[in-house]
Amino acid sequence: MDDDAWMDELTADVLAERYGISVETVEWTSTGSECVNRRVLTADGRRLRVTEYATSVDVNLARAAWDMSEFCRVADLPVPRVWPDRDGDLVAISEGSAWAVADDVLGRADTRTMTMARAEGMGTLLGRMHRVLAAYPLPELTVRPDWRTMFPDEGVAECAVVLEAVRQREPRDLAQVRDRVLSRQLDLVAHTDRLRAGLPAELTNQAVHGDFARTHVFMVADSVTGVLNFRSVKGSPVWELGRAAFDPFTVAHGTHWQQFAVRMIEAYRSQNPTLPHTEACARVALLDMLYGFHGAAPSDDASSDQSHVGLEQYWGDRQVAIRRLLASLDEIEAALADVNQGR
Repeated sequence: MDDDAWMDELTADVLAERYGISVETVEWTSTGSECVNRRVLTADGRRLRVTEYATSVDVNLARAAWDMSEFCRVADLPVPRVWPDRDGDLVAISEGSAWAVADDVLGRADTRTMTMARAEGMGTLLGRMHRVLAAYPLPELTVRPDWRTMFPDEGVAECAVVLEAVRQREPRDLAQVRDRVLSRQLDLVAHTDRLRAGLPAELTNQAVHGDFARTHVFMVADSVTGVLNFRSVKGSPVWELGRAAFDPFTVAHGTHWQQFAVRMIEAYRSQNPTLPHTEACARVALLDMLYGFHGAAPSDDASSDQSHVGLEQYWGDRQVAIRRLLASLDEIEAALADVNQGR
């Protein structure tokens, strides 16, 4: 029996033993650093998504993520139902692994740049979600606020670590990577103090999704059909809104990215109008990009969510997005101030 057939059989056994579900077919969908995802067709015609977690994953944090997901689903948000196992647990332990089972979602995650309709749909949904999650207990896990607290010289040191890791792999485009890292170092030193000086003294913190992005929002045409990959963290809704509205791929490659971002924030405010300081979204997103180093160096994990090429592209997109946001920040913040005043 080959590895794929063995894993299909293992998945079927786990679903039968822990969930009482009889499996017809199993299809692999994706592998990440923390989990393997499969799509299952049951004997009675249901379509399910099955997640098998890596042994390194904290099971309690996985359970917290699915609990938040269920909280949002019960509040009528488009979130797939998670199936409890025979013991009522949202994450089952079986065959030496942790497992979660949820309904499948129609549509697909969009990997293209944003459109006006998608921006409006995502903004409306995120505004509703944050309003719902304001009543959710504060999660144990807190978003690391590097964008607000890390010193520029710490960021520069992080860049040096990144560059050394890339050098050791001897990529063909080492000169391009070096230029990107140097650009990041210069921007960290030149702009951090000015950008932080314009932030509100405090931002609201509450339970948030933690990774709300176009790649985790499923759509059919321009209608949202499901939100996946909750992380269940405590953080600022302004931070999460900014990350979604100023998606680095869209900013780097989109023609009308400024209009899309403003429309998403307008739609968000229609659902969550009392959240203060949404005009700071662009500044927070820019600082988050400056102090975000994910994807800067290729991963040694060949089964990661993105290939080495994809990670390098992600890093490159962030550099382009940083430059574009820096150049347009005053204009964007003026537009967001108008949104807040209802103009």
